[in-house]
Amino acid sequence: MSTLPTKEQLLAWIRDNPGETSKRDLARAFGIKGADRITLKKMLKELAAEGEIMGARKHIREPGALPPVSVLRVNGPDQDGDLWASPAQWEDDGPEPRILMQMRPHEPALGEGDRILARLTPGTEPGVAYVGRLIRRIGHGPRKIIGLYRAGEDTGRILSIDRKSGHEWIVPNAERHGAADGELVEAEQSGPKDRMGLPRARVTARLGDPSAPKAVSLIAIHAHGIPDEFPASVLDAAEAAKPVTLGKRTDLRHLPLITIDPEDARDHDDAVCALPDPNVEGGHIVWVAIADVAHYVRVGSPLDEEARNRGNSTYFPDRVVPMLPEALSADLCSLVPGQDRPCIALEIHLDPNGVKTSHRFHRALMRSPAALTYRAVQAAIDGQPDAETEPLLDDVLRPLWAAHKAAARARDQRAPLNLDLPERHIVLSDTGEVTSVAFRERLEAHRLIEDFMVLANVCAAETLEKKRHPLIYRVHEEPGPEKLDALRKVAEAAGLSLAKGQVLSTRSLNRLLDQAAGLDEAELINLSVLRSMTQAYYFPQNFGHFGLSLRAYAHFTSPIRRYADLIVHRALISAHGWGKDGLTAEDAERLEATAEWISQTERRSMQAERETTDRYLAAYLADRVGNEFAGRVSGIARFGIFVKLEETGADGLVPIRSLGDEFFHYDREAQTLMGDRSGRIIALGQRALVRLTEAEAVTGGLIFEVLELEGESLPRGSAERPGRHVSRRKPGKAKARKAKTARKIKRKNRG
Repeated sequence: MSTLPTKEQLLAWIRDNPGETSKRDLARAFGIKGADRITLKKMLKELAAEGEIMGARKHIREPGALPPVSVLRVNGPDQDGDLWASPAQWEDDGPEPRILMQMRPHEPALGEGDRILARLTPGTEPGVAYVGRLIRRIGHGPRKIIGLYRAGEDTGRILSIDRKSGHEWIVPNAERHGAADGELVEAEQSGPKDRMGLPRARVTARLGDPSAPKAVSLIAIHAHGIPDEFPASVLDAAEAAKPVTLGKRTDLRHLPLITIDPEDARDHDDAVCALPDPNVEGGHIVWVAIADVAHYVRVGSPLDEEARNRGNSTYFPDRVVPMLPEALSADLCSLVPGQDRPCIALEIHLDPNGVKTSHRFHRALMRSPAALTYRAVQAAIDGQPDAETEPLLDDVLRPLWAAHKAAARARDQRAPLNLDLPERHIVLSDTGEVTSVAFRERLEAHRLIEDFMVLANVCAAETLEKKRHPLIYRVHEEPGPEKLDALRKVAEAAGLSLAKGQVLSTRSLNRLLDQAAGLDEAELINLSVLRSMTQAYYFPQNFGHFGLSLRAYAHFTSPIRRYADLIVHRALISAHGWGKDGLTAEDAERLEATAEWISQTERRSMQAERETTDRYLAAYLADRVGNEFAGRVSGIARFGIFVKLEETGADGLVPIRSLGDEFFHYDREAQTLMGDRSGRIIALGQRALVRLTEAEAVTGGLIFEVLELEGESLPRGSAERPGRHVSRRKPGKAKARKAKTARKIKRKNRG
């Protein structure tokens, strides 16, 4: 029988054995077996939540500690010529750690404001928290500014488009470079603060009219530093690429590998088909073919360096900023119908219940017979085929559907997280103006492709693990205790329950989602479950995928738009000995740095896409200021509440000064505001009727005034004394206030 260590013993082992800190290493070190492994996992999660360890590799987390591979901002040399840097993002309460950069002679010169990826080791000299070694430069200084230019007599100003910052910069007329009043500009900080307390800046580019429809995504592209122009060497390399011949590839041109994509798809990187398994009654053979991007994008080439720099494609309502030039992404790498295309194909055998019994990879040549849309495929299966799908119905679509139905049974047994969150779809006119905002149609045809892509990604991870080959995993760790406690409070306030004290699984979260299905609180619960999740990331070690309920998972199916998938393709090529265009030893050595970087670029794209959606929604609602809208409380903060509109899904702020002329106590844990005199409790999910008072398209900001909450009218707030409507908590009264709030919520629920 195994004996579990204490937390102190675990920390001592991790501190003394930094290279042996995986769950498997710890279980072996302490002789932990069987069900005790679950308890070990829980203890490690608790240590992470308590701040004792950090990162997927379980480093000891000292206060203010940084990961061994970090994104830094270069501060420039000191008077002795030493180059210093600091963390690009710092959220701890203490001062930023000082990082001394040790540069090698062959490395590029770094300037103040540059963003770099560096490997850190603890410093040994006074005043040196870490010593940094450059991995790669990921952005240039000085600081880039995107804002609105406002002209003045002797100087102009730039007003930030970031609604959260409110920053301003002084621009001498000699450095305006022709910028006109009200124009959107790109600038760089050029001097320290003047006597008015504003730093100086110079205009570097004029971006035009900020109200122009297609300026919306341009703002996000420039604000987040997303590379949107390919260097000439990259374009030349793409244009010089040639079609692939069969050679030593497996010939799959006889298979009916069709692509199924949205109507506005610009590339086709995956194709599927299914056949009955002749050796297993009721079994299926599913083929998944993925574009062989690795053949064209070789390690160390200009195409590779640019793809790695971008990390992924970024999608906006009016444009795509692709990872690869169009000559590849929309042509030679795209699985267009009627053309021979190189692919890495996966042959998967499923039993009648959809359980995978075997799989095998091939480097192949294919020719797709058709490029179909989700809607067309769904209509054909539902009995309304069109001219393109009718010839494919019996021999291609129905066998594919039958295999999907079997795979869906296996998926349901696995019980991945089953969130139901509608996706907004912004429809633009030819000139780029928003014509409507709707929610994307969710079809079974979408699930078909999703299920087969997930299955293919699992096969990629399993194959590379079996061959003991390095790869980059897609990691999604389970939520921490604090986030689960917050979710539990939201559920209880809605009259639902999330069991406490048992091992967390997607099944328990799905039970909560099932309880909420069909209720008014369904969207709130789905959003709250989503917010409780940790953010997925890329890493060369496997820590599982909690949301999909999978032991090992790697992105393989979208190499045209994700660099992570290209890495996995190269790993498969090396592992199978298919050619010299696989993962090199140098690439394998820097997998951790690559994983950290592409996790950063993914977050950059997500933020840019989200901000662009907010700006489009604000532009769409700008001519409806004064109108009333139904919505729900989607967020609680010390300075006000956020309301999500039912019609468009747009989020806007209700400033706390407009909620009523009284103090409001903010309870962060319960996510509530409580009126000091009225006792009114404002909580997540409450129905709200609001009036739109401001809509700023350039920043994406929406300001609402609450008219009714849960069907009750609210007293008009006072715009005076805006800073005095939230009381500070007094020591010793927090527990009493929380208990009072909880009693009121319970009484309200009973009522």
